[in-house]
Amino acid sequence: MTEKLTKKSLLTTTLIFTLLLLSSASPPPPTVCIIGSGIGGSSVAHFLRRYSNSNHYDAEIGQIRIFERHGIVGGRMATISVAGETFEAGASILHPKNYHALEFTKLLNLTIKKPPSSMSGLSLGIWDGHKFVFKTFTSNSEIPIVQRFVSLANSVKMFIRYGLSLFRMANFVERTVDRFLKYYNAFESRPVFESVEEMLKWAGLCNLTTRTLGEELVEAGLSPLLIEELVTVITRINYGQSVSISGLAGAVSLAGAGGSLWSIEGGNWQMAAGLINESNVVLHLHQEIESLSYVAGLYELNSSKGESYRCEVAVIATPLDELNIHFTPSISIPERKLQHTFTTFVRGCLNPKYFGFNMVSVIPELVGTTESSDVPFSSISVLRRHNEKDMTYKIFSRQLMSEELLDQMFSVRNETIKINWGAYPHYHAPEVFAAVILDSKNLYYVNAFENAASTIETSAVAAENVARLILSRFSGQQGSGISDLKSFGDGKYQMHSDL
Repeated sequence: MTEKLTKKSLLTTTLIFTLLLLSSASPPPPTVCIIGSGIGGSSVAHFLRRYSNSNHYDAEIGQIRIFERHGIVGGRMATISVAGETFEAGASILHPKNYHALEFTKLLNLTIKKPPSSMSGLSLGIWDGHKFVFKTFTSNSEIPIVQRFVSLANSVKMFIRYGLSLFRMANFVERTVDRFLKYYNAFESRPVFESVEEMLKWAGLCNLTTRTLGEELVEAGLSPLLIEELVTVITRINYGQSVSISGLAGAVSLAGAGGSLWSIEGGNWQMAAGLINESNVVLHLHQEIESLSYVAGLYELNSSKGESYRCEVAVIATPLDELNIHFTPSISIPERKLQHTFTTFVRGCLNPKYFGFNMVSVIPELVGTTESSDVPFSSISVLRRHNEKDMTYKIFSRQLMSEELLDQMFSVRNETIKINWGAYPHYHAPEVFAAVILDSKNLYYVNAFENAASTIETSAVAAENVARLILSRFSGQQGSGISDLKSFGDGKYQMHSDL
């Protein structure tokens, strides 16, 4: 009898001890599902791996899955081949002080590609649909002293036309950039943000999303002529829209009109591919997510291939505006239209008569346009000059360029490629932002920040915040308070526009 009681007591003690061990064991690290393999999705994966298991972020991230509906990663970063040469078809340029992009480039051992010297000082013409209202001097000389003289002459010509408004525009951009630089501050002075509004207010940028760029520039003292011509040219090239866009998007667009731009040799999409490779990610290509449900503490994702995946954290890193994902429970985001940019590549030769000239050589290498119904395109630029009558051009337009129109514009067309990009939001003021946390749990939306500005760099900034937000919540932290982790830079960095 005593022996039976002893065995029973021992069994009970063992069971209790086992239960105590199970109850005290740490739960398995959360798995993360990311929809979208562009710079936003790839950056979220990168920052989750980089920041987890730190001295202050005691949260560990388990498996990360990235779902891409196409057969190649990169999202709106892509290349196109024209006559055997590769050109950027989407997000194409980076500023020398886009700090996240520079760090990605160094981390992944990618090669920086700078424009050829012959392209660094493209001649500019502003076309109103009937004539060039402004045109810089053109020189085909490769002699450095001649190029410097032409550049100086063009600076004087622009100052004569636009005056001190050029400096006021530069000051407006610099003030905005200085505020944006706060997002590169060290973690101990930079909180984690649960909404875009919080993120913008903290940096002093929120007011710029409540008024149009035109209104902001008038208050800054810019002349109507500069706004109607040069500023409009820049916003039409970079965002396919007029100065009626919000002030912050407009300032980002203007900041990208400087020099010393760069890209990645072989294509900017390699940043996304490299970040995915180094982040130990399970990549699912040709997997379009059709439904996302929250069931019993897990998110269930169902793909067009009939596959089903479950994870504790779900991240949307692609614009929801033109996707048809069924959410259960349903989510609500403000209605937003994407601005489609039609990119047309042509290998051939422009027709000088279309612009009222007799020779191709007098057509500016960059033709920008004013806001007019008489203008069927936003810009035309020379990508590569093969010879005087054989060049590769890149055209931006709001509508598909018809074959009839292209035949009028070009005397020779050896190759034509057309691409339709849902490139960025259609900006307006005041902007209304979607939630960063789409439910009360762990469903996140990186592209909510795009209504402030849409670039490679801003996507990386938004992605870093989402990664920190995920880790903070799993660490039980409400704020950052990270003293041992350093952000990407100690200096000041400027923004850019991509297209």
